[in-house]
Amino acid sequence: MRALVTGGSGFLGRHLVAALRRDGADVVSLSSRDADLRDSDALAHWRADRFDRIYHLAAWTQAGDFCLTHPGEQWLINQQINTTVLRFWADAQPQARLVSMGTSCAYEVGSRLREEEYLRGTPIDELYTYAMTKRMLLVGQQSLARQFGLTWFTAVPSTLYGPGYHAGAKQMHFIFDLAWKLLAGRHDGAPIVLWGDGRQRRELVYIDDFVATLLDLDGRVTNELVNIGAGEDHSIREFAELLCELIGVDPASIRYDEARYVGARAKRLDVAKLDRLAPHRPHTPLREGLRQMLAWLEPVFLAATAGSRTSTSRTRA
Repeated sequence: MRALVTGGSGFLGRHLVAALRRDGADVVSLSSRDADLRDSDALAHWRADRFDRIYHLAAWTQAGDFCLTHPGEQWLINQQINTTVLRFWADAQPQARLVSMGTSCAYEVGSRLREEEYLRGTPIDELYTYAMTKRMLLVGQQSLARQFGLTWFTAVPSTLYGPGYHAGAKQMHFIFDLAWKLLAGRHDGAPIVLWGDGRQRRELVYIDDFVATLLDLDGRVTNELVNIGAGEDHSIREFAELLCELIGVDPASIRYDEARYVGARAKRLDVAKLDRLAPHRPHTPLREGLRQMLAWLEPVFLAATAGSRTSTSRTRA
């Protein structure tokens, strides 16, 4: 199989590319340095190639409160990115199956987060623009498939976690941000302040489990959208307490800042469809997944903060 992956340098992209290559695929992995998808001709170099799959992972967004301050840019840039990929697919690669990523924030607040509700209602206000660009991506796929007989598959992931995340960035997904702050408390004595009251609920899917499930469904599901979730959620306090145990931090040292942005109060995908399609999919227990994440993250944290730790020691001396 020959595959093209947009967003290949991202967290999911790196794991997906590695899995595809392990399975013997010939993969062209693109980052924004290889192809600026805001440019409608960004993929012209690969028009004459013949791909069996186009995995479209690229998106212009970040975790945290990024969406609150960049709604206009998010609309323009993500629409440009998606249109470039959709046009390339329809015009140059009609034989390829397009595999894209949806987003859980596209679901209306208060809905059951079922696949048939993906295009219904109003997404959460703070993430509205990004959610709507993902909805429009799905509508674009459906429209092109209807007119030109193309095939696609869209996965809607819960928050992904595991080794290899771009940790230390200004904005990180909640579980990495939480672990980073706890590691700073453990090694540097830094104050541990978490956003919100800690009662907001989230679910996590281990990155390798997600990739394996995605590739399994990709081979069997055509022109459908499928949630890939864990089927269980936990409060931020529960995640924090488990990480405290694994890192060696007293949970009583955590302060919750209820004035900070937290997004949706609860977000757990309905996985009834996934249970029917992949009842025996892999599932890494949360404790084991977090342990593996920390085994990778702690050395990254220590290396990233070594300079400040040395400077502090010298100042104290």
